[in-house]
Amino acid sequence: MNKMDRLLAIVLELQRNKMLRAEDLAATFETSVRTIYRDIQALSEAGVSIIGAPGQGYSLIEGYFLPPVSFTLDEAVTLLIGTDFIEQRFDAHYGNKARSSKAKIEAILPEAIRSEASQIRKSFRLFASAEDIAPIQEKACLEAIRGAILEGRKIRFRYSKRIAEADGNRQSIRTVAPYGLVLHHGSWVLIAWCELRQDIRHFRLSRMRELINLEDEFMLPADFHLEVYQPPDDRNVHVLILVQADIADKVRESNNFYMETIEEHAEGVLVTFRVREPGELLQWVLGWGGGMVVLEPESFRDQVRNEIEIMLKRY
Repeated sequence: MNKMDRLLAIVLELQRNKMLRAEDLAATFETSVRTIYRDIQALSEAGVSIIGAPGQGYSLIEGYFLPPVSFTLDEAVTLLIGTDFIEQRFDAHYGNKARSSKAKIEAILPEAIRSEASQIRKSFRLFASAEDIAPIQEKACLEAIRGAILEGRKIRFRYSKRIAEADGNRQSIRTVAPYGLVLHHGSWVLIAWCELRQDIRHFRLSRMRELINLEDEFMLPADFHLEVYQPPDDRNVHVLILVQADIADKVRESNNFYMETIEEHAEGVLVTFRVREPGELLQWVLGWGGGMVVLEPESFRDQVRNEIEIMLKRY
C-alpha cells in the first residue's frame, strides 16, 4: 500500500472507530509506529481534524466527515456483487436496500468504470437455486427476529426438531432471547437463550412456525460476542460408512457437514462421520440407496435396516 492510499485508509479507520492507538494503526497497515506518527502529522498538515490524546490514541474531531471517495474497478465490482448476495439471502427490507444501494453505486461511478464493472459482472454469476433462496416464511421470520434483536425483546415460536424426543414428539413451544443470526451452510440459524432449556440453543428459521414478538425485554450478556462465539462441540459419536466407487465423487461433492475423513478402499472409499446421534444421518444415508453401507456402529446398521423393512412393507 502506497502512502496516499494509507493516509486515506487511516482517515476511514478513524471514522469507523472513536479512538485508535498508533500501535493499532501500525498493526492494521503492517507498518511501523514511527511511520504512523508521520502519517498523522501529514494528515493534520493537510487539514484533517485529528486529536491526539496521550496514552489513549487518535480520534477525529466530532462532526468531521470525509467527503465521498471514488471506487476502484475492483471495489465497485465487489460492492455490486455484495448487493446481489444480500438481495437473494436477506429479508425484504434489506433486499430493497440492496437494490437502492446498487443503483446509487452505479450512479456515482465514472462511465468508464461503470462500463468495465458491468462487463466483469457479466462473467460472474451468483447463482441461487430454488432450494438455496430462503422461502417467504423463512424471510418473514428473519425480518421479525432482526427487529426483536435490535429492540432487545424476546420472541416465542413453535419449533420442529429434526430428530424426535424419546417420546416421539418433535414439536415444542420456545420462548427465547435472540442473540444473533448466522447464515450457516446456506440456512439461517438463530443463536438464542432458550428459557425451556436454560441455555444457549440454535434454531433453524425454516423449522419455526407461529413466531410472535413479545413485549418482554432482555439484556445481551456482556461476555457474549457473536463474532467470536463458538458453540460447544458435542458430536462424540463416530459413524463409519463404506461408499461404493461409482458414487464416491458425488459423496465427496455433497460436502456433508458431519463428514470427517475419507480414505481410499478397494471397494470404494471409507468415510467417517462425527455426529451427536447416528439418526442425524439416517435420511441422508437412505437417499444414496444401495451405494453405501453402514459399517459402524451396529445400532445404526439396525436402524437403517429397520427403516428399509418399513419401506419394503409399504411397497
